[in-house]
Amino acid sequence: MQIIENLEALSGWIGREVACSDWLAIDQQRIQRFAEATGDTQWIHVDPERARRESPYQSTIAHGYLTLSLIPILMQSCVRIDGIGMAINYGLDHVRLPAPVRVNERIRARIVLDRIEPVSGGIQVFWSAIVEIENGDKPACVAQMLVRYYAVATAT
Repeated sequence: MQIIENLEALSGWIGREVACSDWLAIDQQRIQRFAEATGDTQWIHVDPERARRESPYQSTIAHGYLTLSLIPILMQSCVRIDGIGMAINYGLDHVRLPAPVRVNERIRARIVLDRIEPVSGGIQVFWSAIVEIENGDKPACVAQMLVRYYAVATAT
């Protein structure tokens, strides 16, 4: 795990890969739970038999939004920034889903710090995340995440 001492130390990482997560297997149970939580129960995700017969992927695939939703947890598994009082997900830019994740494939995220901008009381960090598929030719997801960080409040 990459540990960054404090918010000020982040500026030294601009333009560099900060971390690469461990591999995470995407099993049918995870896909099914996501389908139930979102109401997206299209057969390509939840019907393994039909997907084997009719899908060009010959298996079920993870929802693109499932892959996207895993970026924060993949990032948290490989980078820690100390001295943060609060982190706020501020949104996403430039999201693309170039390749599907087939059931039981493994993914990981490579995290690059693109830039930092000041905001009232903190900073806004633009992180690029590339979600790779093990042995895949294309990434499953490429996205820019915006996170606002606020330092730990000090007692006066």
